[in-house]
Amino acid sequence: MNDTTTNNRSSNDFFWPSYVDLMTSLFVVMLVLFVYSFKLFKDRENDLKKANGELKAKAEELEQITKIRRSLQRLEGRYFKYDPGLERHELLVPVQFKAGRDEIQDAYKPALLQAGQTLRSVLKTIRTEQPVRYLVIVEGMAARYAGNDPRNRAEEQLTYQLSYRRALNLLNFWKQNGLDFSQDSGIELIIGGSGFFGTGRYRGAREGQNKRFLIQVIPKIGRITSR
Repeated sequence: MNDTTTNNRSSNDFFWPSYVDLMTSLFVVMLVLFVYSFKLFKDRENDLKKANGELKAKAEELEQITKIRRSLQRLEGRYFKYDPGLERHELLVPVQFKAGRDEIQDAYKPALLQAGQTLRSVLKTIRTEQPVRYLVIVEGMAARYAGNDPRNRAEEQLTYQLSYRRALNLLNFWKQNGLDFSQDSGIELIIGGSGFFGTGRYRGAREGQNKRFLIQVIPKIGRITSR
């Protein structure tokens, strides 16, 4: 009996420390897993907060752009027409240039001046919650006639220059009549010429109507910080 009692006591003395060590090890493992899981959760939470903030900022920016586009609808009327497919405004003043010439004829100048004043007035009266700058692109165009060869590089360059000079003459005409967009801090005006290329051109019998101007207004909104 004494030997049996001694053996039982020895077994118990070995079992309980081992059991305690095992439970301690499991507790440490569980603690490490908990800390690691908590860290992953916090990292994920921060990522979600950041993504949510960016989404809110984008939503606010989209709302501002939508308001601006609605306000730009005031341009439509006597002088401008909006093309929803190409997302740009077409100047409705039926300007006709002489073939190969860039001078604006006197008959069109009063309407072109009124169109410029309308454009400037609409842009300056748009009210938004965030600062907005407007990129205004005035594009001159040219007509392609039967004798034009699109493969002729020299002719292509000359037509680009011609259409650019037409846009430049419009800008200079506006300036000469007190309509200087460079004086407006919220408006940046750029002129360009697309020659007898570009999108949205008239075809066939209406080719001659491509001697015109296109106006594109692009709002540029600064980064919005979500409240």
